[in-house]
Amino acid sequence: MMETPVLVLPGFGNSAPGHWQTLWEARHPAWRRVDLGQWNAPVCRNWMRTLDEAVQRCSAPPILVAHSLACLLVAHWAGPSRVPIAGAFLVAVPEPASPSFPATAQGFSPVPMRRLPFPSMVIASRNDSFGSFEHAQRCATAWDSRFVDVGDVGHINIDSGIGEWPEGYARFEEFIG
Repeated sequence: MMETPVLVLPGFGNSAPGHWQTLWEARHPAWRRVDLGQWNAPVCRNWMRTLDEAVQRCSAPPILVAHSLACLLVAHWAGPSRVPIAGAFLVAVPEPASPSFPATAQGFSPVPMRRLPFPSMVIASRNDSFGSFEHAQRCATAWDSRFVDVGDVGHINIDSGIGEWPEGYARFEEFIG
């Protein structure tokens, strides 16, 4: 049986060494990071085109592992795309109205608030400076995603001090199981 492809979708600035996405990717050589480009000045429609091309190149419908701005990418991409995916694991959904939201990110607002046409799980921290917990809950409800509260973990990134983030990986395994 063919293994389900996994595409890693970093957010703004890409996921550096030490970020849980990078560490998970190192643990699973078959996983592929999508080079969305324009890491510090992303344009949503360009990222959508790149994601669509990456998904189409997969041998089977993939699972998307998205962090931060890439969660919004997935929500925008899911509307017009007809390319099937197996599911989306969405971590640290940012809020465009947040003062921390990158000013150079274009086209990610308004956030699509419609059901995603694939299984999804939203992982949220109660003290994420890039988006409120309530915003993440609203997105999860609108997207018909399973919602997971991981407590006070900041933006669930390197600065959170979580390393490989074993709790998150357990949630990912639960999601794909």
